[in-house]
Amino acid sequence: QVQLVESGGGLVQSGGSLRLSCAASGNIDSILVTGWYRQTPGDQRKLVATISKNGYTQYEDWVKGRFTASRDNAKNTVYLQMNSLKPEDTAVYYCNVLSGTDLVTATVYWGQGTQVTVSS
Repeated sequence: QVQLVESGGGLVQSGGSLRLSCAASGNIDSILVTGWYRQTPGDQRKLVATISKNGYTQYEDWVKGRFTASRDNAKNTVYLQMNSLKPEDTAVYYCNVLSGTDLVTATVYWGQGTQVTVSS
């Protein structure tokens, strides 16, 4: 199993920055990909970015150039640096991991989420 703890959310003004952290524990070596998602009330969780265990990143078009995913393997932590934040970025942000030997049969684990609020 893998346990995830997010942190770093908070209240920030439009145009500001936040860095979210996702600390993993447990069966760390089984993690294939870490993803960042966000969710607003009444909506489904939406993918923001992913980062593989080798550091390969992918982003949704609407965050390219503003958000950056990175990882510190020594700390078993993945980060989401969010710059130029907009009020519409307000959401609960979650990290998840796909854990296993391949992506098809991987198990998904979720963190508890962290609230990001961007004021106008």
